[in-house]
Amino acid sequence: MTTITNSKEESLIVREQDVVPLRNRVKEYGVKIGMSILNQTKLITATSELVRNLLKYGGGGKVIIESVSNGRDNGVRVTFIDQGPGIADITLAMKDGYSTGKSLGLGLPGTKRLVNEFEIKSELGNGTTVTITKWKNG
Repeated sequence: MTTITNSKEESLIVREQDVVPLRNRVKEYGVKIGMSILNQTKLITATSELVRNLLKYGGGGKVIIESVSNGRDNGVRVTFIDQGPGIADITLAMKDGYSTGKSLGLGLPGTKRLVNEFEIKSELGNGTTVTITKWKNG
């Protein structure tokens, strides 16, 4: 089934102060489609983790928020794009407990568990793009 974008906006994330307004916009998208508080919380938590990675590892970047539909199901898709160093081994980065920083290493795999769809693309020297989708009823 084809996913249709209903509305879309982009935000430039370059400093820590950009995180809260982004989280608020993602929440507004969830509220607009009637997403439950639980699913909003999962989406906002995933967004928070990925935007912090964008700042920490990618040096900032662009975030695209979209309201999407797939048949009768509505959702919110958030795409994080950076021009950072990229991820050398995505398979390793997706394992619980793996971290290149001083974190618990739950970021990427934990984020994947919070959303319905998770896609990551990375090229060394050219940055990383992570796209997540949380469906209203998912």
